[in-house]
Amino acid sequence: MTNAFDFHFHDLRGNPFPLSQFSRHPMVIVNTASMCGFTPQYAGLEALWRVWRGRGLIVLGVPC
Repeated sequence: MTNAFDFHFHDLRGNPFPLSQFSRHPMVIVNTASMCGFTPQYAGLEALWRVWRGRGLIVLGVPC
């Protein structure tokens, strides 16, 4: 069965960024839409991460 950890993105340098590196963490993957400048969600995402980072939360922002 396929799950999110079977996938990968490419980082800003074009290198593979496998989600499997976070397999032991809760994770939120967000389309940040940063290329168009619509980024008011950053404050809320950071607040969410600050509350839950101690329990291992990973917030991964991916531009569309």
